[in-house]
Amino acid sequence: MLLIPAIDLKDGHCVRLKQGDMAQADVFSDDPGAMARHWLTHGARRLHLVDLNGAFAGKPKNEAAVKAIIRAVRDYAAENEVDEIPVQLGGGVRDLDTIERYLDDGLSYIIIGTAAVKNPGFLHDACSAFPGQIIVGLDAKDGKVATDGWSKLSGHEVIDLAKKFEDYGCEAIIYTDIGRDGMMAGVNIEATVKLAQSMTIPVIASGGVHNIKDVEALCAVQSEGIAGVICGRSIYEGTLDLRQAQERADALSDEAGEAE
Repeated sequence: MLLIPAIDLKDGHCVRLKQGDMAQADVFSDDPGAMARHWLTHGARRLHLVDLNGAFAGKPKNEAAVKAIIRAVRDYAAENEVDEIPVQLGGGVRDLDTIERYLDDGLSYIIIGTAAVKNPGFLHDACSAFPGQIIVGLDAKDGKVATDGWSKLSGHEVIDLAKKFEDYGCEAIIYTDIGRDGMMAGVNIEATVKLAQSMTIPVIASGGVHNIKDVEALCAVQSEGIAGVICGRSIYEGTLDLRQAQERADALSDEAGEAE
């Protein structure tokens, strides 16, 4: 179980939102590169970036901050003689040129959310053009997919769309329960497991992580196909210690492997 710190970017700053509300943004850092390095030194093996302005504008808005993070990650990897640390990004990705530019900059994965729902043909083309590097982000409330920075609720069922996108060749699904995101109310384990059981590609949980118990609960069901969890407000506010939680997740994975 991989714990993936989220770095949400708004106007070049690192922030956290409550339930996707841009008006409720808490600024945690003015230096995105330093924030990336902070999480790497605390045991992160992957980073999750969101261009919040981009998600609402429909085009990249925080590319300078993204590049600063990529530089920080590369420098950290070189200094510590570790393998490449994957960085994934979503928000404002609406065309193949943007994907190509981001991948050329050094990102490992591109997350397509709203555009996947509104323009499935674009997602299909992206999966074909960049195999193994496209992740779909599905944000949902009560089983229905939301789009446009969570401002609109569609009539699509999460599982139905996820299966279709899996057929397109996407690498993984990030599933966010938007009723819980930023609220530290606990992960929606039941809905995440239900989705993972219907897929053959990995599912990454997101939204609601509060403490080590949430991590342990996800580890207990990771065999259903849950590969990781994105951590946001909990690690910024200190209700979850990233290094301690990753070590606990590793230990539980080892125990599960031995039991088999």
